[in-house]
Amino acid sequence: MIEIKDVEHVAKLARLEIEEDEKPKFARQLGDILKYVEMMNEVDTTGVEPMSHSIDFSNVMREDIEHYEATREELMSNAPDVEGEFFKVPKIN
Repeated sequence: MIEIKDVEHVAKLARLEIEEDEKPKFARQLGDILKYVEMMNEVDTTGVEPMSHSIDFSNVMREDIEHYEATREELMSNAPDVEGEFFKVPKIN
């Protein structure tokens, strides 16, 4: 059974303001939630592997494959204006 002081403690941790007349209602609701969670302890989970997600999927990222990398000269040849080894751009005020 959840007591009023437990509701007050949870509300303080969650930084919630609860009216005095609401505290008994929340105590009942939290108690019901804990009873429901306790029912899960009755389920036989022998042989069930722990999981972090309900959908079974593996690494969905692409392989890390080396791709062609342009040289500095190739990149600079596409620039409209170059000064030394830098792109030259208009001055912004």
